[in-house]
Amino acid sequence: MPDFKEKVNNLVERLIRNNFWRQKECINLIPSETTPSPLVKLCEISDPSGRYAEHRTMKGKEIYFYQGIDFIRDIEEELRKELAEYFGCPRVEVRPISGQMANEVVFKSVVKFINRGRKQGEPFRRLKLVMNNGLNNGGHLSSQPMGALFNYVEEDPVTKKERVINFPVRRDNLYKTDTDELARILEKERPELIVFGKSMFLYKEPVKFVYDIVKNWDPRPVIMYDMAHVLGLYGAMQEPFIEGADIVTGSTHKTFFGSQRGVIAVNIDKESPLAKLWIDIKGRAFPGSTSNHHLGTLVGLLMATYEMNAFKKEYQTQVLNNARAFAKALKEKGIDVEGDESDGFTQTHQVVIRVKKFGAGNELARRLEENNIIVNYQALPDDESFLDASGIRMGVQEMTRFGMKEKDFEPLAQYIADVIKENKNLKKEVSDFRKGFLNMQYCIPLDEAASLCARILSSIFPEPDFFKQFVQNLNQSASLLS
Repeated sequence: MPDFKEKVNNLVERLIRNNFWRQKECINLIPSETTPSPLVKLCEISDPSGRYAEHRTMKGKEIYFYQGIDFIRDIEEELRKELAEYFGCPRVEVRPISGQMANEVVFKSVVKFINRGRKQGEPFRRLKLVMNNGLNNGGHLSSQPMGALFNYVEEDPVTKKERVINFPVRRDNLYKTDTDELARILEKERPELIVFGKSMFLYKEPVKFVYDIVKNWDPRPVIMYDMAHVLGLYGAMQEPFIEGADIVTGSTHKTFFGSQRGVIAVNIDKESPLAKLWIDIKGRAFPGSTSNHHLGTLVGLLMATYEMNAFKKEYQTQVLNNARAFAKALKEKGIDVEGDESDGFTQTHQVVIRVKKFGAGNELARRLEENNIIVNYQALPDDESFLDASGIRMGVQEMTRFGMKEKDFEPLAQYIADVIKENKNLKKEVSDFRKGFLNMQYCIPLDEAASLCARILSSIFPEPDFFKQFVQNLNQSASLLS
């Protein structure tokens, strides 16, 4: 049985090996991930990471239930303002600690909102009907009855299934919505909640099309857009609030710059018929879903939002250009790329390929991992089971931030084609290729960030002697690495 120090040393060594592998040797293409900047990471581990700052609105005032929270109170308020600027909306709730929690907060809130006007003696009811993207067509798990929607929608008394209907898809492109059929379904079914957004996400969602149909209904359905995967592309890829959405949710660590949290943004002001829905959202965020809302990552998210607001245009443009260049290069290497070639295969950061003729998606994803290319296998819309997936899903956002441009995705496409089609061993070649993309872009330059990081680190450790020893060991480690 290893002793305490042996276990500690073993964990540290394993952690270091993984850090080196993922950060210096691998091409990371999972579309739901990113690497935060050094400053964001250090904000996450600073003093607030161990603190509490519960608060709620009571009699028109924001009441905090802990002392020593002036700093984090100001951070939270500033984060709301920065994110409101990013989305161009009046209100943002930042306390959810994941995208899934953000969705569940909204679902709880909408159910509470629709019950506000019930008369005495009337039973509390669930949502009568919800429309979303089906799981097989790329819909996100958190918007499904098996996910965050569980227990918030009525059950059909005949089928015993939740009353959820899916956006119809076109026969010629299973990744695009059939708007003619959608119009017919909307007029016939009249859902109370419409949820846009996907996890396999190639094209814009028909927000304005739906809004124009439902805007004069009484009551009008709540329109929600789960932008988890494309939150960092808000504006360049799509602007749901301009198109008629009431609510945008998402996780903040996919195309957005991190840290790992969730967010709810609303286009609801005091004069809106949905004004009280905002009150319900705040109440379901706390105390309805959170207590401690992970204050270290809250500080990290503010730093990440500074970065996003400063570099939004350049970053978003490069991501979208890289995705189309990557898809085109894969096609030229003999890989079947999903989507419509005439519009560049994708309008987001994602590229989806069909690999069944070369092997099972999960097996080929593992083969790519063994060659330092990290992807995830994906069931395509015409697959019978995720366990027999025909596809692989990739995202360009993380490597874009490490400096890859359109031309750099051509050799990467060749590596992927060679591994998938010919089972070549390219582990060293890929590792060498990654060495050209180690410096993070779209943030404070390294020479400026280094001094800021050192100041944060020195403040984290209360014992001066510990920090001196830390710096000495850090310098020794750096000399070994060089």
